Amino acid sequence: MKFSLFFAATVLTQAFALSPPADHPPVPWRPAGPNDVRAPCPMLNALANHGYLPHDGKDITEEHTVTALGKALNIDKEFALALFQNGISANPDKNATTFSLSDLTRHNVVEHDASLSRQDFYFGNDHTFNREVFEETRSYWKGSLIDVKSAAEARQARVKTSQAMNPTFDIPESILTSSFGESAFPIVVMGDKAAGTVEKIWVEYLFENERLPTELGWSKATNEISYDDFTDMTKRIQEATEQAQNATTKACVIKHAGRHARHQAAH
Repeated sequence: MKFSLFFAATVLTQAFALSPPADHPPVPWRPAGPNDVRAPCPMLNALANHGYLPHDGKDITEEHTVTALGKALNIDKEFALALFQNGISANPDKNATTFSLSDLTRHNVVEHDASLSRQDFYFGNDHTFNREVFEETRSYWKGSLIDVKSAAEARQARVKTSQAMNPTFDIPESILTSSFGESAFPIVVMGDKAAGTVEKIWVEYLFENERLPTELGWSKATNEISYDDFTDMTKRIQEATEQAQNATTKACVIKHAGRHARHQAAH
């Protein structure tokens, strides 16, 4: 959709602070077209749909990344540069200075099994939103807020499902931490990083529409979001996952012991 009136475009630009580099002028939100590419990441797709990143999703530079993440999400330069390097690592050209969102679909480079909203690579399309997968994820978000515990439970459920259904399931050690980061990112970027919570409707809206949930009351963080904020939240998700795994193992051991005791008593 395009606005024919310059005034309307100017008002929207000021209202939503869409200020990517000059070679990619701001545009109103619109989904990807037939010649655009997108990633298996709803947030990056949203930033392209809003025009913070190049709308075609191609040839994203360091400047694009730093500016887009700062303007849209108030992510500081250090964190933005780390995310840019993550994107560059997915470009098959080892001398690349840019990346395209489609590069991020390379399996086990950035994209990984047990995504919160995408099918595993084994099943084919691993980069577009999958309703069935996301419904499993959101079923673990019980209240109005997603907290560290429910985020970890949802992630662990997706891992178990993928392990059961995908004969080639694998999350290499090299991207294991980033797989926890997938659950941490919405909390630290869109929510209360101190409390470790985020409004569920904001996250659902982002995943389902690949659009920032401004119309639901969300606005970017007042204080800059640092790489340390992200790594801290990732660690909290990982620790909560380990606690849940230990609790499950303990429950299974107790259950087995109870069955054994009853069997012994019967004989």
